[in-house]
Amino acid sequence: MRKLLSAAMALVAWTVPASQAITVSTPSNGAQITSPFTVTASTTTCAGVPAVSMGYSIDSGTAVIEPTSFSAKVSAAAGAHVLHVKCWGKNTHDEKLLSITVLAASVSDITIATPGNGATLTSPFTLTASTRTCASKPAVSMGYSIDSATATIEPTAFTASVSAAPGAHVLHVKCWGQQVNDQVLLSINVIQPMAAAPSFSLPSGTYNSSQTVSISSSTAGAKIYYTIDRSTPRPTSLLYTGPVSISKTTALSAISAATGYTNSGVSQASYTISIPKGPQIPLYATVQEQIDLLPNWRIKHDPATPGTATGSMAVVSDPTLSGQSVKYYTAFTDAGGILYSNTYGNDTDSTNFVYDVNVWLAAGSVLSNLELDNNQVTRNGHTIIYGFQCSGYSGFWEYTENAGTVDQTRAHWLKSTAPCNPANWTRNAWHHIQISLSRDDLGNVTYHSVWFDGQEQPINQTVMSDFSLGWALGALVANFQVNGLGTSGSSTIYVDDLKISRW
Repeated sequence: MRKLLSAAMALVAWTVPASQAITVSTPSNGAQITSPFTVTASTTTCAGVPAVSMGYSIDSGTAVIEPTSFSAKVSAAAGAHVLHVKCWGKNTHDEKLLSITVLAASVSDITIATPGNGATLTSPFTLTASTRTCASKPAVSMGYSIDSATATIEPTAFTASVSAAPGAHVLHVKCWGQQVNDQVLLSINVIQPMAAAPSFSLPSGTYNSSQTVSISSSTAGAKIYYTIDRSTPRPTSLLYTGPVSISKTTALSAISAATGYTNSGVSQASYTISIPKGPQIPLYATVQEQIDLLPNWRIKHDPATPGTATGSMAVVSDPTLSGQSVKYYTAFTDAGGILYSNTYGNDTDSTNFVYDVNVWLAAGSVLSNLELDNNQVTRNGHTIIYGFQCSGYSGFWEYTENAGTVDQTRAHWLKSTAPCNPANWTRNAWHHIQISLSRDDLGNVTYHSVWFDGQEQPINQTVMSDFSLGWALGALVANFQVNGLGTSGSSTIYVDDLKISRW
């Protein structure tokens, strides 16, 4: 009977009550964790008696014994478990039970530098990724695919340009090892790229003469639409087909549009055209327009210049102010010069002339003088030479005289007080030149003024410029001469709307 009582008392002593004394700092009940994880726990009593030791186990596993305050690293397979945190005292024990879920640990070290998960990007985009392992085994290769497409194979560290249609996609970045594979999934949103905004060949600003503006876009195949009235350009606006002529104050706006792209932002430029008054030309004056476009121009080396020179002319549409201009290409050695000349009319009686021309010096052009002449054979058969040039040697506008006699002629250049040097002219821009001059019946020529880009420079010099050359009576000849500078070189000059008014 005593033995049965003792056995019953022992059974009561080992019944496990719910522990109130054990404190578990980590993990919490119901936690989702990865393996290994940390168990931190402590107690001072165990089932009402002083605690002697503690421990833990996973599910029904053997307990690991710890002191009454401990922190331990615990490993467990992926899945749901019961974590037993236990204590022992004299002839007693106790425990606290926690439900935990161990998540599957990543077994690959796939690293994706770009793009990030949830990224919004344009196609094509750059994918940069690498890995060393794949499902716990050494990685052999990597790859990628968009949604369920076939994977593109890459090495274990790669950068690739990836194309995708606009819309939401799943980017699969994959790895392969010996009989294993793994992947990381990224959500991306692909949007259409924007076409590059147009750029203008001429910056905004104030100009003293009409200008032409070229518009371009770096997006291949882009069409450009523009407006000149401050309205927002659209694909229904003016289609750009060539340089735009700006002859008055204008606000130029443009967009680019291309297949596969959204329309670009709006590019804008403002041009103020401020043209000061030029020479006064009466309404009854005869005006020969566009002499530069006349046929039968003569091109020859000027024997009065040293060295050699060759020249050519060609009608072009860019750059231009009127729609067509003439390209003069001159190559020289030892400061040689080319004389371009043409007979544009017949008039023995006019005594007043205005030589008017737009000139564009291309970048890299090398020249010393630019000569702008007009010749007239009067009723007495003498030739009046109206010679005028911008001289890089003297740095001034110069004009001619006959320093000899009508029969024993000697052409001589005189320097004015008006500065001019072709080396100082802005390249790749139009310059407007107007020369006002007159003569009397004795062959004396007065050079009144020259206007350069609308700014008047008075000359006010009278010289004898009568030459007995035996030319055809009444012939009017326009000259455009280019002289080189230095041992060798070339110049490319464009001329637009060369016109000469006479009365």
